[in-house]
Amino acid sequence: MYVQLEDINKTFGDYKVSDHISIEIEKGKLVALLGPSGSGKTTILRMIAGLETPDSGKIFINEKLVNDISPAKRGIGFLFQNYALFRYMTVYQNIAFGLKVKKIPKKQIRERISELISLTGLDGLEKRYPSELSGGQKQRVAFARALAPEPDLLLLDEPFAAIDAKVRSELRSWLREMIHRIGITSIFVTHDQDEAVEVADQIIITNKGRIEQTGTPKEIYKAPQTPFVSMFIGNPTIIKDYWKLQGFEKGNYEGAIIRPEFVEAFKSDNARFHKFIDCSDEGIITDILFRGNNLELKLDVGGVILTAHRSLERRPVSIGEKMRVIIYRIYAYDNEKTYLLENEELLKRDVDNTHLEAYLYSKEGYMIV
Repeated sequence: MYVQLEDINKTFGDYKVSDHISIEIEKGKLVALLGPSGSGKTTILRMIAGLETPDSGKIFINEKLVNDISPAKRGIGFLFQNYALFRYMTVYQNIAFGLKVKKIPKKQIRERISELISLTGLDGLEKRYPSELSGGQKQRVAFARALAPEPDLLLLDEPFAAIDAKVRSELRSWLREMIHRIGITSIFVTHDQDEAVEVADQIIITNKGRIEQTGTPKEIYKAPQTPFVSMFIGNPTIIKDYWKLQGFEKGNYEGAIIRPEFVEAFKSDNARFHKFIDCSDEGIITDILFRGNNLELKLDVGGVILTAHRSLERRPVSIGEKMRVIIYRIYAYDNEKTYLLENEELLKRDVDNTHLEAYLYSKEGYMIV
């Protein structure tokens, strides 16, 4: 493993911000530290960088123990949330700063900066000052500056937080492409799950100073292992009386989590829909939100407000309209684990619970639902 944290503990006052943290990161991976504010993710990043010192435990970078090595000698590039560009320096001077501090020969500096300018798409902006750059351009300059000394490890603290939504989406793809092209091991902190899922090769979820789960974005999303992860990832609704929903029986669980993709709402006037009536509950549309490529429906099902997505190609619906609602599956949870439960009534009918809408489309035609 290229980066290893072994049984790391760190306390600020009475709060244990890192509680027996152990992490392993492979060389060349782009890893997201994901969690809510105060979960300990930024402290982990700062301890790897050497900006914070663990109370106990060991940190290895490329199999070398770095606990007592200064930040400047750890071979790390750090990209700050607010860019931290020198406002009285040009783009060229900002990128060159770290190389000049290391007393790199001027010819090598020019060659390195020329390479980075081209790599990051900053051609023609070398003489501009930060005040003359857009947010996206500033981020690219900060990225180039962090890469200039050719670090072995790149750390990024909420790298997209200060950028507007459209540019942020573009930069996510750009950053992922750049890091994979360069092949540098990278760790970034974020509280945005969409950002982590879209950008990272691996996600480490933190909560109250501990690691809840580690895995690929697909593993984290499809198979949450703890109640916290299942509640944190996706857009879930939490219910207690899950056994009151059609197709589910009461078990030794504390409650259940239902995501929008687990819910399908149908108009009840479809004559051929009767085969699914006993798999469904009645719901009333309380709100409709336009999401561009689909509608987001809010449905009152027995006093519980569920969220469902509906294609624009299907028949129009309106607030107050009664619908039949099927829940394909739920995540039930106890104190420690999360369990995936399928709708038993659907399984009896040999219906693929992966997506009932696709099943109905192939069997009965799209517009009828």
